[in-house]
Amino acid sequence: MNRFIVAGLAGLVSTAATAADSYTLDSRHTFPSFEVSHLGFSTQRGRFNATKGKIMLDRPAKLGSIEITVDTASVDTGLDKLEEHLRSADFFNTAVHPTMTFKSTKVSFNGDALAKVEGEITLLGITKPLSLNVSHFRCGIHPMLKREVCGADLAGSLKRSDFGMKYALPAVGDEVKLMIQVEAVNDKAP
Repeated sequence: MNRFIVAGLAGLVSTAATAADSYTLDSRHTFPSFEVSHLGFSTQRGRFNATKGKIMLDRPAKLGSIEITVDTASVDTGLDKLEEHLRSADFFNTAVHPTMTFKSTKVSFNGDALAKVEGEITLLGITKPLSLNVSHFRCGIHPMLKREVCGADLAGSLKRSDFGMKYALPAVGDEVKLMIQVEAVNDKAP
């Protein structure tokens, strides 16, 4: 009897996997950005200009997964000297850790809309849980590409000290707000 249950579950998983749509991140419209307190006087903002990743969505079954890889050397603050320092061992240590990644472990829907993504972020070789709230989730036919595109804004926060990034604490804030604007194109040919 256990064999029948296992076979049935395998069939359900296989059916769900084939029902999911695969999407490739559009790196021209996907920019993880961050905010951190600067000496308590202002908020320092920056973003990363190079990302890649995949999204799997089975909206009828309310299932999915997200994987994003960020090129940490692509950090952009508008200030060359600051970016050089952020690439150093004091912060992102891009020579040793050229990427950071986010991999979902669970997605939650509110009706037909993706509402929350839970997963793990790996930064500086350390992996920690990260929860991202989703807003402005929308899928539809892109007017220029004539293909289905899904987009969303994801937001969460982390403590940089949890990843060993302790330079200038507490003057430069420990809590980092992370926002990711995402657009992804369905891999099915039109």
